[in-house]
Amino acid sequence: MLRCSDSSLYTGWTTDLQRRVADHSAGRGGRFTRARRPLQLVYSESHPSRSAAMQREAAIKRWPRARKLALITAARNTHVDNAGELKYKHGHNSSDKDSEEEE
Repeated sequence: MLRCSDSSLYTGWTTDLQRRVADHSAGRGGRFTRARRPLQLVYSESHPSRSAAMQREAAIKRWPRARKLALITAARNTHVDNAGELKYKHGHNSSDKDSEEEE
C-alpha cells in the first residue's frame, strides 16, 4: 500500500515490490499515482499465489480508510525490516497487478 502526496492510499499487488514502487515513483505506475507523487510505501504483505494476493487486495480495497490506517499502524508496530520497509508477516510470497484506491 502506498501513501500518496495528497494522503490518499493506493493498493495493488506485484511479483516485484521494489520494481513496482520504483515504477510508481517514477510516474510509470499508473494514472492514479502519477498525479499524486511523491509516494511512500507504508504496508506490504506476501501471499502464496497471485489469486490469494488479488483476493486480499480486493478485500482491503473494500475497507473504509480508518481500517486501512489501522492495518498500517498495526504493521508498523509489528515489524520493520532492515530496509525500513513495513512487513506484515503472514508467511507467504508476493504477486503482480496494481489497483487504484480513491480514499
